[in-house]
Amino acid sequence: MAGTQGGDADDIGGPGGEARKTRIHVVSDVHGNVRDLVRAGDGADALICLGDLVLFIDYADHSRGIFPDLFGTENTDRIVELRTARHYEEARAFGARLWAGVDRGPAIEKAVRKQYAELFAAFSTPTYATYGNVDVPPLWSEYAGPGTTVLDGERVEIGGRVFGFVGGGLRTPMRTPYEISDEEYAAKIEAVGEVDVLCTHIPPEVPELVYDTVARRFERGSRALLDAIRRTRPRYSLFGHVHQPLARRMRVGATECVNVGHFAGTGKPWVLEW
Repeated sequence: MAGTQGGDADDIGGPGGEARKTRIHVVSDVHGNVRDLVRAGDGADALICLGDLVLFIDYADHSRGIFPDLFGTENTDRIVELRTARHYEEARAFGARLWAGVDRGPAIEKAVRKQYAELFAAFSTPTYATYGNVDVPPLWSEYAGPGTTVLDGERVEIGGRVFGFVGGGLRTPMRTPYEISDEEYAAKIEAVGEVDVLCTHIPPEVPELVYDTVARRFERGSRALLDAIRRTRPRYSLFGHVHQPLARRMRVGATECVNVGHFAGTGKPWVLEW
């Protein structure tokens, strides 16, 4: 089993003795990039998506996303500035003033539904997906078609390999929609057990994998995930969440840990073949 942007792989004998490969494309942190998502599964036996479909704020282009659609680019500039400086309380107070005249719940749900309708329609068949921390899990069942399997704390076999999926993120001052406790997250990791490929939205808690070089901060990784990698030794640990990591790929024991994001910026899936 080899993972690249399209490189070497182990051969599996096909009919007539010719070499045959299983090819999986993996994306994470889609953040509204419908244009490239439509093509992300081209040439693959399956597409895997590790969450963060929704675009709330584009930190590279402050004119894109739910927040600027509601409050404009200037206000988005300000809230990004505050968050980047880690002035979270001031950012929340600023945001609260903006939201004061808006019925927040219905406004966000309407915008998220619009994005989900476009994004889920772009998935190729079959797609295996799990939630990111900015996603809204209760809405997924309404938009995931018969070709999309949603997994969270669950396993699935693809091409003779076992893949485990754990979605969501851990609690942070950002208070994004799908943040859960360390204990709940650890329980999902435990439920997955031993797999060939461990697919999560957030990375294991390794400094090089959780530090974002552009945001200049450590994002939250999972210690339970790191412990499971060391204990169960999957071939790969695949994740996203950190958009500009200090290290995109490193080995932890026998496991190759790979950041497969940031799809919104690159538009290219990561390729796994065997």
